[in-house]
Amino acid sequence: MERDYRADQVSIVDFETARVAALEYRGNPKFIGIAVRKLIEWRRLNNLPPKRSATYNIVYRGDGAEVHYDLCAATGRDVASNDFGVVGKTIPAGRCAVIRHIGSDEGIGEVAAYLRARWLPTSGENLRDFPMYFQRVRFPPEVPADEAVTDVFLPLK
Repeated sequence: MERDYRADQVSIVDFETARVAALEYRGNPKFIGIAVRKLIEWRRLNNLPPKRSATYNIVYRGDGAEVHYDLCAATGRDVASNDFGVVGKTIPAGRCAVIRHIGSDEGIGEVAAYLRARWLPTSGENLRDFPMYFQRVRFPPEVPADEAVTDVFLPLK
C-alpha cells in the first residue's frame, strides 16, 4: 500500500549525541535477521533491553541485493571487546528532519525516499555528512509488525 506523505508530517529536531553499541551488517537483506539475533543476544548479556536502551539502525546503503547497516543499541558506557563484533560508535548531535512511520519495515524505504526525493528538494535544507538513520520506537515482538513505530531521521546542516 503506497502512502501519501506530506511536508506537514516532517519535523525538524535537534538530535542529541547518542553513544551506541553497533553491529555492522553488510549483505543480502534476506539474512539480516542473523545479525539482529546477534545484537539481541549481546543486549541480553549486557543488560540493555529495548525498554531501557533505544534501538537505532544507521543506513549506509539500504536497497538492492546488498545492504549496509549498523544495528545499534544506545549505551552510556564503553563497549568492551566481545565475540559478537559489537563496537562503540556515535550518532552525532545535529539538526534532522524526522518523520514517523507506523507499520511494517516494508514501508520504511518509501518514507526514506519521500524525505530525500520529494521533501528535501523543496525544503530549503541541505544534507549533513552523516547517513540517514532510524529509531525503532516500538517493534516486534512487543507489537505486531503492522503496529511498529519507526522514526526516520535525515541529518541536516
